[in-house]
Amino acid sequence: MRKVNVVKRGKVFQYKFEIAPQGGKRKFKSKSGFKTRASAFEAGCLAYNEYIQTGRCFEPSETSYSDYLDYWMKEHVEINLKYNTVESYRRIINIHLKPKLGCYQLAKITSATLQEFINKLYRDGSYSKNYLKTILKVVKCSFTYATDVAEFLKTNPSVKVKIPRYDEIEKDPVHIFTKEEVNKILKRFSTNHCIYYAFLTAYYTGLRVSEVFGLTWDDIDLVNKTINVDKIIVKRNQEGGSKKKHVRGKSKTVWYFGTCKTKSSVRVIDIGNTLVNALKEYKLEQEIFREQYGDSYIINYKKEVKNPWTGKQETKIVSACAEIEVALPEAHLVFVKNDGTFEGNDTPKYPFKVIHYELGIPCRFHDFRDTHATRLIESGADIKAVSKRLGHSNIQTTYNIYVRVTEKMEDSVVNIFEEYAMA
Repeated sequence: MRKVNVVKRGKVFQYKFEIAPQGGKRKFKSKSGFKTRASAFEAGCLAYNEYIQTGRCFEPSETSYSDYLDYWMKEHVEINLKYNTVESYRRIINIHLKPKLGCYQLAKITSATLQEFINKLYRDGSYSKNYLKTILKVVKCSFTYATDVAEFLKTNPSVKVKIPRYDEIEKDPVHIFTKEEVNKILKRFSTNHCIYYAFLTAYYTGLRVSEVFGLTWDDIDLVNKTINVDKIIVKRNQEGGSKKKHVRGKSKTVWYFGTCKTKSSVRVIDIGNTLVNALKEYKLEQEIFREQYGDSYIINYKKEVKNPWTGKQETKIVSACAEIEVALPEAHLVFVKNDGTFEGNDTPKYPFKVIHYELGIPCRFHDFRDTHATRLIESGADIKAVSKRLGHSNIQTTYNIYVRVTEKMEDSVVNIFEEYAMA
């Protein structure tokens, strides 16, 4: 049996142990720089244990589900999933999985244990069906990885676990705006041009909120009347930061350019004269404000940084007053405040409270997207063209998720059958 040896090298200690021979020659793994013999031996034992587990940092049969979740997050979730999804999984793990299941050994968790866990959350009555589905999805994904990829388990105990039946029909949160409601909203924010033009763009294009606020002026071709969608904006909270609204000098929130939701989300869409003329006015106004604010105008720059999880390069948005020289390319973000301040997806949060409480209109930013899709279909637009415009991979997604039945659609169905029956 190979053992960990500790030797003194000058003023520090080194651990060393033999590993598998390569090319017929004996090989050793070692590391130096430890201040004490005990610390070198402890580190050596951990390294040796990881070596005999073929790179694994723990023994699968003994590790807790809590420790495994940390491993899964690091080796799979943080590398492969989008930032918002990672944060969503992390919250579910910290709030639900670790407190309730984390103490159990990974290898000894059964289907019954997982089903009882889901049933308890169901009986609590505090969680919607969709949220409970998300919790179960995290559970299933973690055990699937443990079984199929890491091979820590021979069988997957989560396969047959299900969400209990919900008798209540969940309300659809979507609200399709009428023309009157859209006009009312735009009139209310006619003096807040960052909000006004962002809402107008969303209404006339059906872009997602992260796509709208991820737009830069080089994405918009006002001559050929197109918008290029090839990135989104993503909010991340720095270490020790909060999720509160941006406060200059205090907020830990940082914005990044991210990749689109799917490959089909990368697209070029046509825009009409109404939006083209509006954006021309907005661009001119933005240039005037930049000149008026002078040195105090906030300029947003693009900084290439390395993602600490994936190791990949990504673009971070950094800001500075115009009087400060920054050796970085300018981002030229479209939807900024008069003084150049960029608040990304946080920009419409307060306006939506105004729309809801002052104007009495149910709303989410995504409702502009739903309205755009529904009105196009309602007007007879080709479903494939609408699907492509929205950035969907197939038309079924467009039908199932974004296109709602309106009174006009229902009336047309009745009239079509009436004409058929009377023929």
